[in-house]
Amino acid sequence: MLEIYTAALINGLLIGGVYALVALGLTLIYGVLHIVNFAHGSLLMVAMFAAWVLAEKAGVSPYAALPVVACGMFAVGWALYRYVIGRVSRGEDRAILLATLGVSVVLDNLFLAIFGGDTRQIEGDLTFAMWEVGPLLLAVPKVIAFGVSLVLAGGLWAFMARTDMGRAIRAVAKEPEGARLMGIRPERVFALAYGIGIGCLGAAGCLLLPSFFVSPHVGSVFVLVAFTIVVLGGMGSFPGAVVGGLLIGVTESLGGLVLGESLGPIGISLVFIAVLLLRPTGLFGAAR
Repeated sequence: MLEIYTAALINGLLIGGVYALVALGLTLIYGVLHIVNFAHGSLLMVAMFAAWVLAEKAGVSPYAALPVVACGMFAVGWALYRYVIGRVSRGEDRAILLATLGVSVVLDNLFLAIFGGDTRQIEGDLTFAMWEVGPLLLAVPKVIAFGVSLVLAGGLWAFMARTDMGRAIRAVAKEPEGARLMGIRPERVFALAYGIGIGCLGAAGCLLLPSFFVSPHVGSVFVLVAFTIVVLGGMGSFPGAVVGGLLIGVTESLGGLVLGESLGPIGISLVFIAVLLLRPTGLFGAAR
């Protein structure tokens, strides 16, 4: 019995690492633009389909395609904000919300028309590979996804904390008008932050594909979890997104083991409610 719970705990941590990467993009966009990106799930779906097409049509492993897909999604995110969301919304928060919702609806229906409603999954050498660690069997794709996700999360934190561009993004997030007086153009920073957030989805899509199916509706599976993680960890907090992702991954895995697959997600809701009752600003949110 102990081995079963240990395996569930480790499996939860592994998937939680990828959840954290998805949530990092969402929390970055919220931290800078101060809006919830309703297109987040749809753009994750686009990234997963991009990785699937490269794997099925070009024979490129999702791991090898990760830099290409991540950079491509960064470009998509930057252009989407620069030429669509930013112009339609004209900087108004409420209009940005509606614009991202509109982008989500368009993308979902566009990919449904192109690919149909069937689910797709790739099969490769690593898809069903397992690592034996003592009495435990660990899925290789999930171990790789966990490790790469943490490396990318650390790299994103270093970029935000150590580079001039990262400091400019943080300055605009805190005081856009003051940053403008210092020669920083907030509109460009908004587009850059949105692009980086969507680039995280490009990486997450490649890491998820070997273990999960892809369909035009797959984004909704992950985006609700990502929203929960962002609120749970603290809106706009990078450490909160990482810790929240791991916590939700473990809760989902153990909940599925104890309560069954259909009732397992209840555990996520219970942990979410408990944390917000004890700390309404989230685990790493600043008290007001």
